[in-house]
Amino acid sequence: MTFPEWTKPGIYGAAGGAIAVSIPGFTWGGWMTTDSAETMAKDMASEEVTLAMVPVCLNMSAADPERTEKFAVLQEVSGFGRRNAMMETGWATRPGSDTPDRDLADACLAGLELDGS
Repeated sequence: MTFPEWTKPGIYGAAGGAIAVSIPGFTWGGWMTTDSAETMAKDMASEEVTLAMVPVCLNMSAADPERTEKFAVLQEVSGFGRRNAMMETGWATRPGSDTPDRDLADACLAGLELDGS
C-alpha cells in the first residue's frame, strides 16, 4: 500500500502540534493527570471532614469536667507543644477512632481561641 506524499509531514505536524498544545495546557491551562486530581480531591475531602469535626471537638471540650485544668495546660504551652497538649486532652480524637488527629487538634485550637474560652 502506498501513502500519499503529504502523509509523513502530516503525522509529524500532528505530533508536534499535540506536544505544543500539551505543554502550556499542563503548565498554565489547569490540565492535570488523574493521579493529581485524585490527590487533590482526597486532600480537599480530608480538610472538609476536619472542619466538620471542629464543633464535635468544641462540644467535647465544653462537656469535659476537667476542662479548666486542661485549658490551663493548653494556654501554658505554645507552638507544636500546644498541638500535642490538645491531642493529649482527648478532644481531638474523632468518634470511632482510638488516636487523636493532628489536623483536628490544630483546627480545634483555632476554634477554642476564636471562641474566647
